[in-house]
Amino acid sequence: MEYAFHFYNGLAETGVFSALSRFVGETPAPPVVLCIGSDLAIGDCLGPVTGSLLKKRADFKGYVYGTLKSPVTAKEVKYLNDFVHKTHPESRVIAVDAAVGEECDVGLVKVSDTPLRPGSGANKRLGKVGDFSILGVVARKSAFTYSFLNLTRFHMVYAMAELISSAIASASCCSKGVTNRANLSVKSHSA
Repeated sequence: MEYAFHFYNGLAETGVFSALSRFVGETPAPPVVLCIGSDLAIGDCLGPVTGSLLKKRADFKGYVYGTLKSPVTAKEVKYLNDFVHKTHPESRVIAVDAAVGEECDVGLVKVSDTPLRPGSGANKRLGKVGDFSILGVVARKSAFTYSFLNLTRFHMVYAMAELISSAIASASCCSKGVTNRANLSVKSHSA
């Protein structure tokens, strides 16, 4: 199942929170948020910006991999995927990434109960990651996708990252495994 909310919608954060809460439910361990992307292209930095914002939030109860300081790119996901499942076996993994889509989808934040396949917008064939996924559609898909990622407005990417990080932080506080625990954010690792 997938839910989509435009980042300009005043209720988008509540919608993302509600969808995440429904998908994640009560878990025995704090969630892991895998924020995928690179700071080399504005459109591709949604994941790292989201990860950086999450790490600064006192109300986030979980683990973050992928920040502006230590990004996790699509190529590194296969290594980090194994690491995360071995290190956090009882945690649910929320994967966050930028995406390209139809012109009418630009600006949508999509929350899905399925894993995501990083790099698919650039026609890369990489493995799936995450138990759940959050995609921010930052540009339209075309033969010149990489060019469009570089022409993406940073304001849109940052606003989406703020919305996503706030919703994840709120949802993380509802997990059974993090009740009355201190902030569990750890240093980001890159594979």
